[in-house]
Amino acid sequence: MARAIHVFRTPDRFIAGTVGEPGDRVFYLQAVHDSRIVSVMLEKQQVQILADRMGLLLEEVHRRFGTALPDEPSVDTDPLVTPIEAEFRVGTMGLGWDSDSGAVVVELLAVTETELDESVVLDDTEEGPDAVRVFLTPVQAREFAARSDMVIAAGRAPCPLCGEPIGGDGHICIRTNGYLRTPGFDPASWFGEES
Repeated sequence: MARAIHVFRTPDRFIAGTVGEPGDRVFYLQAVHDSRIVSVMLEKQQVQILADRMGLLLEEVHRRFGTALPDEPSVDTDPLVTPIEAEFRVGTMGLGWDSDSGAVVVELLAVTETELDESVVLDDTEEGPDAVRVFLTPVQAREFAARSDMVIAAGRAPCPLCGEPIGGDGHICIRTNGYLRTPGFDPASWFGEES
């Protein structure tokens, strides 16, 4: 079967979003142009890595080519377009700079059981996993990174002692010798200190 490559050269939106409650969220990336919508599922860590690397890429492009860095971006806070039907789960991600169009290029490839030849990333070969390829202006790239940071931060609060996320029912904290930690726990009170 032929490989499907969904290309968005001038997307109206390219955003990260979630479905579900903190601790049980499913992460999506969604590209939108007019009435065309493509959603893919991925892990929280993949969203974080993509946002971080996008910021580093913009800084490198500015340093090497003098491309202006956008100011503080406005953040798209609208929800994902529903209904959400994921095309695939993301396995490999590619990130690059297209100097001809002055765009950040993001490629998201489907999980595959076979070993992936890196030449498939950012290429139109007929063999390989399905992909979504999005071209973003520097402003859109900054906006994507800023929204992604907000989406990731909206998860469960970290435990002040061990750093692990605290769920709605608390968590077993290794720093309290296995005692159940509940949300709102003040570590100063545990050590007999006034807060």
